[in-house]
Amino acid sequence: MATVLAGLLHFPAFAQQYPLKPVRVIVASSPGGYLDRTSRLVGDKLSQRMGQPFVLENRGGAGGNIAGKAAAESIPDGYTLLSTTTQIAVNATLYKDPGFSLLTDLVAVGIAGGTPGVFAVLPSNPAKNLRELIDNAKGKRLTHASGIGTSSHVSADYLFRILAKLDAAHVPFKGGAPAVTAVLGGQVEVLNSSLGSVLPHARAGKLRPLGISGPKREAAMPGVPTVAEQGFPGFAEISWIAFFGPSKMPAPIVNRLNNEISQVLNLPDVNKALVDLGMEVTPWATAAIAEYVKSELAMWTRINKATGVTVD
Repeated sequence: MATVLAGLLHFPAFAQQYPLKPVRVIVASSPGGYLDRTSRLVGDKLSQRMGQPFVLENRGGAGGNIAGKAAAESIPDGYTLLSTTTQIAVNATLYKDPGFSLLTDLVAVGIAGGTPGVFAVLPSNPAKNLRELIDNAKGKRLTHASGIGTSSHVSADYLFRILAKLDAAHVPFKGGAPAVTAVLGGQVEVLNSSLGSVLPHARAGKLRPLGISGPKREAAMPGVPTVAEQGFPGFAEISWIAFFGPSKMPAPIVNRLNNEISQVLNLPDVNKALVDLGMEVTPWATAAIAEYVKSELAMWTRINKATGVTVD
């Protein structure tokens, strides 16, 4: 029976019947955060469209490696998926042994979207942009806050220590929220966090955004230049959310999920909700996602090696 079922999985007709039972979505974070909210939004719509529940299982820890390993080792039948972030590409060389290979053990089925990081300080800081902050920090020690081992941590370390050659120290926190609190409280000078995390504080006048880490300026902060515009060409860091399955999942199932996720992202209410979270929605085909993931892995491998940041 198993052999017959395996054969059936390769036919598009079977993919059209999929799913025949609930689908487990392992979310690589604790409940309530940016990844969790996006996963629930997309999962609820997939449940409605595909006629079976997409049941979220939050498995945070080890920077998302616990969730990634669980998904990579699951049966490749389309009934276990992984929802994760850019962190999965960062972790590949940040950890000595993540427990799985991003390129060989997983296959991407969709990207929900991405959001750039924002470097920000208190309004009392004399710097009006990132270039001024860096110039003012020369000969001093600059402190920056973010979740330990995150893309925000590594990218800020790369910018300040490697590119700008500053005496910069990362102040570690267990996540983005406590890092924001520390900067708001004046305990750390610079915050590097997602657009969605910084935006409400910037609008309230509690934080001054100095630079956007993405490849272009953001409509929500049109007056804030990118890091690349401020003397660091090529610097670009986007925090994306993607859905993966085990690498041997049948191509018809992968393509079906990719199409359904793309349809969900194009729904006006979903699109608006994600934009409100600071995301740019990107419904991509599987081939484009695969190439993007490879490029992200190569970029973070280079950055991790340059900074020497590791997590045991």
